[in-house]
Amino acid sequence: MREPTRKRGHERVAALLNAAASCFVEKGYDAVTLTEIAARAGASIGSLYQFFPSREALVQALLAEYTEALYARLATLVAQAGTWDIDQLGTQLIGFLVLFRRRYPAFAVLAESASLPASHGTTIRKRLRAELQAILRQKSPSMPLVTLQAATIVVQQLMKAALAINAEPGLPDRKNALAQLERALQLYLRSILS
Repeated sequence: MREPTRKRGHERVAALLNAAASCFVEKGYDAVTLTEIAARAGASIGSLYQFFPSREALVQALLAEYTEALYARLATLVAQAGTWDIDQLGTQLIGFLVLFRRRYPAFAVLAESASLPASHGTTIRKRLRAELQAILRQKSPSMPLVTLQAATIVVQQLMKAALAINAEPGLPDRKNALAQLERALQLYLRSILS
């Protein structure tokens, strides 16, 4: 990607990235063309190619932006976790990925696309797991490593279950289902951190 040097160029790149994100959410990764993205951004295809020589370059720029935002939010989560009781921690963990996906809906589309290399998703999952492990270690410094690693996987999967519940179209009583999942995580955390 060519880096913009002027304010107008930065604005054009932001418009192209926003347009790409909207298109990917609406149609999925495989169905979107660069021509559609340029049109949505109000730019010519030549302008798009000036900054993004391929769809993959555009996707990498979006994923870099989303990953940076995810890691920043993770750092905040880890920093604040020490101040929360177990129920508050469970609430924050269940809501974490749901809120992130709501703010960055194209992230999920891109991260789950079978057409993109799996390595990016693997890197993110490993980082998320490492940060969750740090949180659990804060809460239970003497927990044996093997228990800590297994607990981290369970917590991560429960967080992903919240994503699935929240994303399922037409789900009756979604709010109640998420509340019950939150309660399940709180009870689990009590059992391993007490």
